[in-house]
Amino acid sequence: MGSPNFNQKVYAITRAIPRGFVLNYGAVAARAGNTRASRAVGYAMAACPKNVPAHRVVFKDGSLSSAFLERGKNKQYALLKAEGVTFTKDKKVKMSRHLWIRPF
Repeated sequence: MGSPNFNQKVYAITRAIPRGFVLNYGAVAARAGNTRASRAVGYAMAACPKNVPAHRVVFKDGSLSSAFLERGKNKQYALLKAEGVTFTKDKKVKMSRHLWIRPF
């Protein structure tokens, strides 16, 4: 798991993602200073405070996290859809359109 300092960086990065955009786990890890820590980002997201929009972090191919299934089927999909995020037929985020590429 990530350190408390790493987790705080992850939360700050995730809070900065604008509505209607997403980042993937690897991009969050890179912005937090460790390109090989995408799994640690996942652990941080699983334990994040309620004021962190964890639903805006997805897999590199736009797939949604199975962690949201326990919070209600399709919860992440519904939250992103409500923000205007568009999806492919197989419910993957259209990354070419919604990947947040601005520097942190």
